[in-house]
Amino acid sequence: MDPLGARSQFVEVQNLPTWDQPQGVQDEVDRKSQLTEEDDQLANQLNSLESPFPFRQDINSKIVLFNGDVALLNCTAIVNTSNETLTDKNPVSDSIHRYAGPELRDELLKLKGCRTGEAKMTEGFNLAARFIIHTVGPKYKAKYRTAAESSLYSCYRNVMQLSKEHAMASVGLCVVSTVKRAYPLEDATHIALRTVRRFLENHGENIETVVFAVSDVEEPVYRKLMPLYYPCSIKEEKISLPFLPADIGNAEGEPVVPERQIRIAEKPGNLEDDSGDDSLDSDLGLVGSHAFARMEGDVDKQRKLILQGQMSEAAQHKQHQRNYNRWLCRARAEDLSDIAALKALYQTGVDLCGRTVMVVVGRNIPVTIIDMEKALLYFIHVMDHITVKEYVMVYFHTLTAEHNHLDTDFLKKLYDIVDAKFKKNLRAFYFVHPTFRTKVSTWFFTTFSVSGLKEKVHHIENLQQLFTCILPEEIDIPPFVLEYDTRVNYSPSFFLINRSLHTQLCDPKSRSAF
Repeated sequence: MDPLGARSQFVEVQNLPTWDQPQGVQDEVDRKSQLTEEDDQLANQLNSLESPFPFRQDINSKIVLFNGDVALLNCTAIVNTSNETLTDKNPVSDSIHRYAGPELRDELLKLKGCRTGEAKMTEGFNLAARFIIHTVGPKYKAKYRTAAESSLYSCYRNVMQLSKEHAMASVGLCVVSTVKRAYPLEDATHIALRTVRRFLENHGENIETVVFAVSDVEEPVYRKLMPLYYPCSIKEEKISLPFLPADIGNAEGEPVVPERQIRIAEKPGNLEDDSGDDSLDSDLGLVGSHAFARMEGDVDKQRKLILQGQMSEAAQHKQHQRNYNRWLCRARAEDLSDIAALKALYQTGVDLCGRTVMVVVGRNIPVTIIDMEKALLYFIHVMDHITVKEYVMVYFHTLTAEHNHLDTDFLKKLYDIVDAKFKKNLRAFYFVHPTFRTKVSTWFFTTFSVSGLKEKVHHIENLQQLFTCILPEEIDIPPFVLEYDTRVNYSPSFFLINRSLHTQLCDPKSRSAF
């Protein structure tokens, strides 16, 4: 009990601004400034498309984003994130225990733990909240990403389900995935926001308020992603469409794994193979019409269509985009610090045409001793935001040995995985200090293995030739490359620079070839 006349330290939920209301003058200015004329044009272009998370004033009025301690919220229930024995030491849990009092710890002993993804409830004791819902988030490992996503979804879903079953009017959600469990914050936020959104759509008629209680670190991520799932206008709904992730879950927000979906024929026992014509149409005609048999993402059907050459170009592009997004999610989640330490790929300045320059140092790639799949992930992670606009690449082949050479299979795999923007916006690939062998290999690779790359590859014999396209102060060149070039290529005619390559690359009439 607070001393007589003292101001309560607890926060009244009904006094907090909901998501449909600007949270102060600055927030209103920020929201308006984010919607530019370009956004108006984008919204018009996307007007015919339907968002999976349409603008809903009724749902937005139930959502609160609160930067503060979840333990201080005066609502029906708050959420505690813990471990399997319900004894975790983390800032959220420690605060809840401090305000709830020692009775909470005694009560948790009676629960005998909680499994990952499940939720259990206790009294709030000395808290302003009447109940505490305890849940256990997953430990994140990149190779078990799918399992972690499903477990985190279950945490939020089970919390919301308990809220509904006990007719709770308000619930305060902490960020379930703690730092020590290593779940990437942005990925976890996507799951939290969409799970709550879907629950409110389908089962939230009696829930009045859901508070997302966040810290200073978490708030910017929530503010960035909330418009995707809780747009505040039709316009915001439309301009958010391109930024939604590839996997937005099913109708309940649960992560979807197409390979695990079951596909059933209406009456399997009646399938007959009397005809020698095993056509695709007859196969598909036997599929049932009920909801269970119409599950989407039939990977077997997609593969069959590809083999038979019957999948449309748009469908193939969509499937490729989904595959790339899976690689990108892995790249963002995995620890790639060992690959970054090699300094084999980095961004430098711009070329004479103002395009970003990316450098690859062949000598720094120990192909035989590093995990090449992690190298591929690192390339995707670094290059994804670079390739949204025109760029060039400089590859230093200088003093590479056999153990530095990337094999054709790896390069082909990389080319097949990367997004279309990688290929479209690459304007030139400068191959510095090539050997006769690498020239031949490059010609074969660009002629027979990949398309659209051959005209962009330029073999650069010395650095002065490179400087006709990229000024020396705009590129960070390894010292051993400078030393080698000076030793091998210096001559009286060294400074007679031919600028025809620069003219070819930067002349608007010639750039179409690149």
